[in-house]
Parts: sequence; C-alpha cells; structure tokens
Amino acid sequence: MEEYILQHMEPESDYLRALYRATQLKLLYPRMASGHLQGRLLKMLVQMIRPRNILEIGTYSGYSALCMAEGLPDNGKLYTFEINDEQEVFTRPWIDRSPWASKIDFRIGDALQKAPELGVSFEMVFIDGDKRRYVDYYEMALTLLTEQGYILADNTLWDGHVVEASAHDAQTIGIRTFNDQVAADGRVEKIILPLRDGLTIVRKR
Repeated sequence: MEEYILQHMEPESDYLRALYRATQLKLLYPRMASGHLQGRLLKMLVQMIRPRNILEIGTYSGYSALCMAEGLPDNGKLYTFEINDEQEVFTRPWIDRSPWASKIDFRIGDALQKAPELGVSFEMVFIDGDKRRYVDYYEMALTLLTEQGYILADNTLWDGHVVEASAHDAQTIGIRTFNDQVAADGRVEKIILPLRDGLTIVRKR
C-alpha cells in the first residue's frame, strides 16, 4: 500500500532522493529522516499555511528542513536547530548546496535556549527532537507561535508503543505525556494523523 501511495503522489526530487540515500548509508538511525511521503506532506502544509517564519526542532540530516523550505516563498525563513554538534559535518553541506539554502538558517544548539533568543515569531513549528522533552518544546513553541499558528509534532505514535502497557522507557513516557497534555489543552485544536510514526497537527486558537 505504501508503494502504491508513493507511485500516485508528487515525486521526490533527485536531490532529496540522494540525501535520503546518503542518510541510509552514513548515519545511525536513518529511519529518523522524514522521507518521501512525509516530506511531500510537509511541503504542502507549508504551502497551505503560508508561514513567513518556521521553527524546526531537530534537524538530523536536513531532509525535513529542505522539504519545508521548498514550500516557503522566497522571502520566507526556516530556523532549524540540531543539538548534536557531530551531526553538523553531514548536514550542513547538504543544506548549503541545496536549491533552498537561502531560506534556511541552520544552527547547532539547544532550541529550548536558543530559539527564544532569536526574537522571531513563528507561524509554524515542527517538533522532531528529543522525545523526552516534547512537553518542554511544546510549551516553548506556544510562546513563540502567532495566533492561529500551527505546531507539527513527529513520532507521536512511537511505533505503537504509546498504547503498549509494557512500554515504560523514557522516550515512550515523554511522548505519552506530550499526547495527554495536548489532548487536554484548551488553548489549541489538535489531531493525530497515523502517517508513518504518527504526526500531530496543533492549531493555536
């Protein structure tokens, strides 16, 4: 079914395909990369929401950043933070050589500390960092988000572990806590899409 879906949607560019292939060959945990289906969805969501500024928490190989930047207008900006400084050697060249490099501000550091220092308001935030800190990312994002802005959070079904009574690791607990907090939060509208590993879309009221 997934192959059928990929054959009947917008194709992946040669550049993104090469990046995804390099991610599989050279990085640990390559399934962390968004990939074709989610990447095209991210681009389309950007085109629908039409943000001026996007904040991404967790750059990894840069695949999702490139997809979102592709959907931005020429004067749009995506600020993406990666806390693992060892990731920069792989990711920065892929961003800098891309057709969308001028729209991307790639920074190494903790987004919880660094993003508020930018002095920028965001119409869209994509959370894909440390699952144990999702609640902290969420609360920080809400303070930087414009009215009726959107938060997207990846991996919110966590391979189904969120409904497994035997799963008590810190990352699963972090995702469950985030899901429960968002579900009870009257400040936002929310929905979870069962896409890949779960994608939550939140709209600030």
